[in-house]
Amino acid sequence: VQLQESGPGLVRSSQTLSLTCTVSGASLAGTDYDWSWIRESGGKGQKWLGTILHTGGTRIDTPFRNRLTISKDNAKNTIDLQMSSLKPEDTAVYYCGVILGVSSYWGQGTQVTVSS
Repeated sequence: VQLQESGPGLVRSSQTLSLTCTVSGASLAGTDYDWSWIRESGGKGQKWLGTILHTGGTRIDTPFRNRLTISKDNAKNTIDLQMSSLKPEDTAVYYCGVILGVSSYWGQGTQVTVSS
């Protein structure tokens, strides 16, 4: 399984961030995998943001429930993240990934910088 994140890189405070994770080597429609987004910043380490289940349901970390949406497009084989009301503290490298048993697969990450 390979994953590749993409996004705008630089966004302004209060705007909405949209990131796309393109998956190859596995079909979103044909598997029962659950896909996650995490982020990592220098001062705060890694943080789980949320997971979209193979059923389409989502689990979002409590601090983000009001401004984070995770969705998937089976036709495009992508996992999408939207985060609204951005703040400078949302600056981080964002990763998408999947955990399969004892193995995990993550993309290389995409840097997001939120300017004030």
